[in-house]
Amino acid sequence: MNAPTRRLTTAQALVRFLSAQYTERDGERRRLIAGTWGIFGHGNVAGVGQALMEAGIGPGAVMPFHQGRNEQSMVHAAVGYARQLNRLSAQAVTTSIGPGATNLVTGAALATINRLPVLLLPGDYFASHAPDPLLQQLEHPVEADVSVNDTLRPVSRYFDRVTRPEALIPSALQAMRVLADPAETGAVTLALPQDVQAEAYDWPEEFFAERVWYVRRPAPDPVELAAAVEAIRSAQRPLIVAGGGVHHSEAEEALKA
Repeated sequence: MNAPTRRLTTAQALVRFLSAQYTERDGERRRLIAGTWGIFGHGNVAGVGQALMEAGIGPGAVMPFHQGRNEQSMVHAAVGYARQLNRLSAQAVTTSIGPGATNLVTGAALATINRLPVLLLPGDYFASHAPDPLLQQLEHPVEADVSVNDTLRPVSRYFDRVTRPEALIPSALQAMRVLADPAETGAVTLALPQDVQAEAYDWPEEFFAERVWYVRRPAPDPVELAAAVEAIRSAQRPLIVAGGGVHHSEAEEALKA
């Protein structure tokens, strides 16, 4: 017997998938991708834009949408959200191809350096290369598989260009794994070619099943812990500089004690 499938475009499938992803730590469950920021152009309006519109607008939407006015500001807002939610919940950001996508780079670098999760969904060139090049598309003169989105590679913890619908399945799962891992998290980029976004495919229903990604609490190394304790106890005027590690793990009270 064939497994049940659902026919959707790649963008529709991605939005449905993201809406069913959760994190859990200490018994508390949250949406992994709580909403999506977006500015639309020809690179994403007919794919991700349509999928978000169909998912609904406002409270109760399958994927809440936030209208942006500047791409870099959208990333910073999403990163601020993840910081305040202790990295247990994040937001996605979608842009068109070209300058809209390059405006993501600074925010992506901030997210990756500070280990803060954000999902970037920039539009990309047509995978078929049929209508190539397009308005605002900046392509490499001798490498047809390179676009401005490749500037996001060195500032992303995970990067993939989804050139076929079925390639979204392993790529999306890998993206969620990285976003939910406090040791690996940062900017995650799924570059979405314009034609692939709107291409229909028979998706296995299992892809849309609710998934819970358990956020790890790694145990401290006994040797390192003992060395830290000894350093503090032997200091006459100890000074502890506590950063995001204490904040994100909600260990403020333990530190005070």
